[in-house]
Amino acid sequence: MNLPRRQFLYFAAGAIALSASIEIVGAQTYPARPVHIIVPFAAGNGPDIIARLLEQSLSDRLGQPFIIENRPGAGTNVGTEAVTTASPDGYTLLWTPTASAINATLYQDLHFNFIRDTTPVAGCVRLPNIMVVNPSLPVKTVPEFIAYAKANPGKINFVSGGNGTTPHLTAELFKMMIGINMIHVPYRSSTQALTDVIGGQAQVMFDGIPSSVTHVKAGELRALGVTTAARQAVLPDVPSISEFVPGYEASSWLGIVAPKGTPAEIVDELNNEINAALANPEMKKRLSEIGTEPMPMPPAEFGKFIVAETDKWGKVVKFAGVKVE
Repeated sequence: MNLPRRQFLYFAAGAIALSASIEIVGAQTYPARPVHIIVPFAAGNGPDIIARLLEQSLSDRLGQPFIIENRPGAGTNVGTEAVTTASPDGYTLLWTPTASAINATLYQDLHFNFIRDTTPVAGCVRLPNIMVVNPSLPVKTVPEFIAYAKANPGKINFVSGGNGTTPHLTAELFKMMIGINMIHVPYRSSTQALTDVIGGQAQVMFDGIPSSVTHVKAGELRALGVTTAARQAVLPDVPSISEFVPGYEASSWLGIVAPKGTPAEIVDELNNEINAALANPEMKKRLSEIGTEPMPMPPAEFGKFIVAETDKWGKVVKFAGVKVE
């Protein structure tokens, strides 16, 4: 059937308008079904616990279940790859950690490019680390530690939960910026590593505040400095390392990304809801209790943050010659 040109243009315009209205309605009704958040860690660890706090808040706010799926493995790469190949419809999200920025350089055979294949949605939380030493080490401040390390090159062991982990690279950044020689001893778990610092088998660790703070307060560990740019309320008398090493900052962080191509209106809605959840006083209280702090960011800012972190940690990985098997 041939239509006159006037009728053809009329129906074509109507089709375009209908398509636009469907897209608007789709954005307004998101989410229309459960949303899956892939957490690339085992259930029950720190990042998983924080993800479940946010998941419950989003479920309550948006009226659809936000379901946590734990997919650990390969230094978070298993869960990340699953999201990069998912449909970009807003129903599969990734709970992304600092490891996403580190792994871009650390692993040579990834099947994805994290920056290219994801869409930043929201920064969520920052997890401060702390530099702790065994009390038998004859230092009480960061400057004293630096002086001691320079006087005893290669004689200080620092430990972590494994090669390429954030605590490992946090210490390597410290080494790189001040020019000291310490020996890295990787453990199978950060708990095991911390136990040996307490026991005196190792001298120093850049650990997460939540797991170290009770030992610091009990006198089993000596805190020299926090790795964030500012001091932390949970240990207000412990200075920031940056007070002695200008420019030093090495937080762990967590955020949300989606597959590349996820519609901007969905990304913006998720960002707004996540920021609102993080601003809730009860959420702030619960995050503070586990040693974390909100890190809200709009999508574009979070994207720039990921790029900057990838560049920063890439330099540290190359400096330290870190390799994973």
